[in-house]
Amino acid sequence: MTPKLATPGCTSCSPTPGDPQRRLWLMSTAAAGGVAAVSTAIPFVSTLAPSERARAAGGPVEVDISDIPPGGLKTVEWRGKPVWVLRRTPEMLAALQGHDDALADPASARSEQPEYARNPARALRPEVFVAIGICTHLGCSPTNAPRGNANPSLPTDWPGGFFCPCHGSSFDGAGRVFKNKPAPTNLEIPPHRYAGDTRIVIGDDAA
Repeated sequence: MTPKLATPGCTSCSPTPGDPQRRLWLMSTAAAGGVAAVSTAIPFVSTLAPSERARAAGGPVEVDISDIPPGGLKTVEWRGKPVWVLRRTPEMLAALQGHDDALADPASARSEQPEYARNPARALRPEVFVAIGICTHLGCSPTNAPRGNANPSLPTDWPGGFFCPCHGSSFDGAGRVFKNKPAPTNLEIPPHRYAGDTRIVIGDDAA
């Protein structure tokens, strides 16, 4: 009996067993299937890998503070939040004293900060203040309000600090909230450490 050969152009026919055309057909089909599987797997695997931005969003941020003048403030981003780095002058440090009675939490007992920042200056080094620039009331962003500020919402003996225009919360130069204000706690201090005299790593705890 003569073997039946596949008719050229016939989609319903397949070569008979042992036919060279069948072997070629099977090899081509397997190769095409393998390419399809790989092309399908690559996009799937790539969706599992986090983007560079996602990895960076939660990682520490190193900040150069050499260009911050005395009394100057630099804002950087960490985990999508504004972080203030303020270089305090001796006068600004002196202004942190003498108004504990007016503060809601002068010792930062109820506020969020690393243990090494639980001190009157709320800092690793008194002259450099690092804080998250978000009001603890409803998440607004306070403004820098140095001593002598002409803001009519602040008292005439204002010692300097930060003022939230949204609902009137005010904080001293260490981010401590004044009494009878909407904000329930002091400004948050993020974990940070020094990587040298002029560099701070935000998001990584001090050793």
